[in-house]
Amino acid sequence: MDYKELTYLGLSEKEAKVYLASLELGSSTVQKISQKAKVNRATTYVVIEALINKGMMSQYTEGKKQYFVAESPEKLSLLFREQAMEIQRKHEYLDKILPQLRGLNSDKKDGPVVRYFEGKEGMRAIAEEIFVNDNKGKIRMIYSYDLLVDMFGEDEIKEMRKKRQSKQIKAEIITNDEQNRLETDASVYRVSTDKNKITSDVAIFGDRVRIISQKGKQSGLVIENKEIANTLKTLFDLAVKGLQKKEG
Repeated sequence: MDYKELTYLGLSEKEAKVYLASLELGSSTVQKISQKAKVNRATTYVVIEALINKGMMSQYTEGKKQYFVAESPEKLSLLFREQAMEIQRKHEYLDKILPQLRGLNSDKKDGPVVRYFEGKEGMRAIAEEIFVNDNKGKIRMIYSYDLLVDMFGEDEIKEMRKKRQSKQIKAEIITNDEQNRLETDASVYRVSTDKNKITSDVAIFGDRVRIISQKGKQSGLVIENKEIANTLKTLFDLAVKGLQKKEG
């Protein structure tokens, strides 16, 4: 097995090499693990200690020798589930104290607060903005569903939709959806790409506006300002009224 497969689980290159070497050798000394992993002995000691702290290896002494054992892959699955649950608990606690932290934000002036994001992880973070604690109302969204699928994939989109529904956040969407693939509980207004091409993802919620470029470089921003958000809500609602009249 290629050690790089384990780096996707958050292990460093040396941690992955040492764990796999130990798994193949079974109960073994640090010298043999070091040779098998092709990592120098001193570094192997440090890496093993890190893996023990992560619950991925254990140690015991027999006679005067110290032996190290890799935990079974099955136990790793349980370990990562526990870590995921711990992350979820921390995320929920952060949601709880976020309003207090915002109140302490000395950088927040009377003018708009603008935050910029880049890359795939940045796009995930910016997409999560709709779940902020003070978003108790409706979210208004404009995007190309076809481009949204290209960016996140349908499975991830469904997970975000489920999370929105669990928080009882209603939504209205104006979208390009040429293949009619969007399945949602939200009110949807489909517009043709021929006359109304959409290449950005815009969401208006609470006192925030989220804008993500759906073409080219993955980048986006969040504008936090009540007046800007309210003005864009008004423009969105006017657009929806126009689309409703057209449909009627």
